[in-house]
Amino acid sequence: MYKDHKRKILAAIGDLFFTIKIRDTAKKMGLEVDFVKSDKDLLEQAKNKPMLIILDLSFAALQPLKLISKLKSNAETKPLSLIGYLPHVEGELKQKAHETGCDMVMARSAFSQNLPQILKRHASLH
Repeated sequence: MYKDHKRKILAAIGDLFFTIKIRDTAKKMGLEVDFVKSDKDLLEQAKNKPMLIILDLSFAALQPLKLISKLKSNAETKPLSLIGYLPHVEGELKQKAHETGCDMVMARSAFSQNLPQILKRHASLH
């Protein structure tokens, strides 16, 4: 169990650049990030109710749409904020992620550029 789940972010990221960027940005804001590499780990850790879940929607090791569906169909994890990012050319995946229940879907570039504001906004909600 997290000491303070209100300051915890859960992230499933396949790209080392984004892993470092998210970890460093969160650290500057006094937030912690747990990185997971499998659907099973993410679903298990989501039960601890992190303030935010970040998904790399093009992370090949995950099944992001199934994962979003499982999170949003479970009463315990449904209220969690879920942000997904993907290459801007993946329009169909973006639409499907929204339809499946992802709260916000962004292009990788917009996510990267707006990360400090995104984390700040979610931290202030908790």
